[in-house]
Amino acid sequence: MKLLGLKLYNFRPFYGEHGLSFAKTADHNITVIHGNNGSGKTALLNAFTWALYERFTAALASPDQLVNRRALAEAADREAVDCWVEVGFDHDGKQYRVRRSCQATKRGEAVTQSASEVAMQFVGDDGRWSTLPASKNPDDVVGRMLPKSLHQYFFFDGERIEQLVRTDNRAEIAEATQKLLGVKVLDNAIKHLNAARKTLEDELSGIGDAETKSLLAQRRDKEATHDALETRQAEIDQELAHQATLKQEYSLRLRESGEFESLQRRMDQLTEQEKELRDRLQDAKKVLKQAISNRGYTVFLPSVIDKFRALVQEREQRGELPADVKPRFVQDLLDLERCICGMALHPGTPHRQAVEAWLHKSGLAEVESTIYRLEAWANQQSDQQEDFWREVDQEQATINHCKQKLSQIETDLEDLRDQLRTSPREDIRQLQERIDEVDCKSEGLILEKGRNQERIALLGNEITQLRKQVRDRKQNQSKQQLAVKRIEAAQEAIDRLKELKQNQDLLFRQELQDTLTQLYSDISFKAYIPRISEKYELNLVERVGNQEVLVGASTGENQILSLSFIGSVVERIRQWSENKLVMGPDSSTFPLVMDSPFGSLDEIYRRQVSKLLPGLADQLIVMASPTQWRGEVEEEMLPRVGREYVLVYNSPRDDLQGDTMMRLGRETYPLIRQSPDEFEFTEIVEVHRYG
Repeated sequence: MKLLGLKLYNFRPFYGEHGLSFAKTADHNITVIHGNNGSGKTALLNAFTWALYERFTAALASPDQLVNRRALAEAADREAVDCWVEVGFDHDGKQYRVRRSCQATKRGEAVTQSASEVAMQFVGDDGRWSTLPASKNPDDVVGRMLPKSLHQYFFFDGERIEQLVRTDNRAEIAEATQKLLGVKVLDNAIKHLNAARKTLEDELSGIGDAETKSLLAQRRDKEATHDALETRQAEIDQELAHQATLKQEYSLRLRESGEFESLQRRMDQLTEQEKELRDRLQDAKKVLKQAISNRGYTVFLPSVIDKFRALVQEREQRGELPADVKPRFVQDLLDLERCICGMALHPGTPHRQAVEAWLHKSGLAEVESTIYRLEAWANQQSDQQEDFWREVDQEQATINHCKQKLSQIETDLEDLRDQLRTSPREDIRQLQERIDEVDCKSEGLILEKGRNQERIALLGNEITQLRKQVRDRKQNQSKQQLAVKRIEAAQEAIDRLKELKQNQDLLFRQELQDTLTQLYSDISFKAYIPRISEKYELNLVERVGNQEVLVGASTGENQILSLSFIGSVVERIRQWSENKLVMGPDSSTFPLVMDSPFGSLDEIYRRQVSKLLPGLADQLIVMASPTQWRGEVEEEMLPRVGREYVLVYNSPRDDLQGDTMMRLGRETYPLIRQSPDEFEFTEIVEVHRYG
């Protein structure tokens, strides 16, 4: 998961809409957010955790009061006030947006806040935004990328991070860590398989039928909704065509602006390259799916072919293959009651019994012919398997290449648009703003169309299912027989997963211990040694003679231990993900978002941690007060800062004393200023960075 941006609307101290974009390149992966205590740094941290997980940190006061007070005060009685947070991020080359929202309503002096709702959109292979299908839960999708139980590892209050190693938190840490490492995935798989086995056993008792009349009524209702959505889709297509015409007109006027003609030409080239790459990406995925569908079975054949060959060899050793004597020839001799040597074969004689024995040794011609054909087919399968893997590797390489190029093109296009947005010419800025407005409106229409399309598909499946239920209500016997076979398969899978869990857990924990020891020693000047138990409990020990003794670490030392632990987990997960060994979260890229990470550290540790943090994760977002940032922290981190913001607190107090800070020796940004009215609120101002 790589964070792209954060938008807030009437969330806590942030009145109206605010937005931030985050640094994400390898050389400049740090975003710094400056603000005094009480200006909204903790609220920003909780904006992430609320949007992604509906969780809050312990430092956030009154988590049931999320809607901005000024927005509530300005609303009429019984008028609902919206509040939302949207997090944009990239995962595995695909962009996502998660928006969690709620409303508050003022009724006299009382304010009631609604339950939150969450929605997710993503960019498909065709480059268009789509809404997550109704059959999928956004929380589950985010959980696969970065599980909820682990969010405190990556979104945390730096002054309280040492609580990760407190005794009363160790059980939670052990469970969360095992989930991140994939061990918890195996535990859950075993648990779910057991539950599935029980469900299948219950299914054997019989399957109940619904009333036909009720099923038909449900189908009629769903068909009416289906038709209404189809009508709306046609209206959206017309509006999208109109917006495309407007964008073409604005883009043409930009090209005619003279000095920006080359920039617009470059944007056209990049846009065309983006379209070609997305077409290649879709084609490669189609080829890959087709290869798996047509020849994926060859991967599972070697063991079956080995058994077949063993059976053939066994028959050959017994002299049954090839058949030296045909059954028809033996039967003819018995019918004539005379052997080819002239000996009489009368019933009951030893000579006749000897010839009759050949009936059991001779094989059928059809069976022999079939076996030889199967042998020839089996010999071809090894070549087909090699061809299958070669094609899979080739298409997967194409997919990865397309994703990397698309990511770079999107970054380049955004940089070019930023040049137009910040142009010294007002007409150019206005044209780009109109293009942005068209893109925003088109994006909203596309999202609505995507939501409708998902609903149409879902309704279509439900309608088909209702028809099938009416038609197949009496087919219980075959389902019960299938359940028996599934029970046996579930038990075999459980046994295999238990063995895999034991092996994976041992190997990962050994590698994690080595990485943790190295990271901790890089920061701390003390001879303490971090240890991870079999249950992934985290401790700090000191070697006394031949024994290791637990030490009473200070708050600062526990902070370092916790940061080192997070860094080691991220590093090992990244390595295992690259080698396809981990079954934890579906990611090898992790951000760190920290509020005040330097408060309890002395000067030496502050400098060491400042050196370590940019390497702990692919992306770092730091919220710090001016006193925490200045000095050794700024010296170590500033070269890798790509984005920088200031939280400007607007205070209604008349006796306000201003507080400012200087950035890059060029401009001064206020941290506190006089509010224009009787309300307090916070604004987010981006710091202008110069090359």
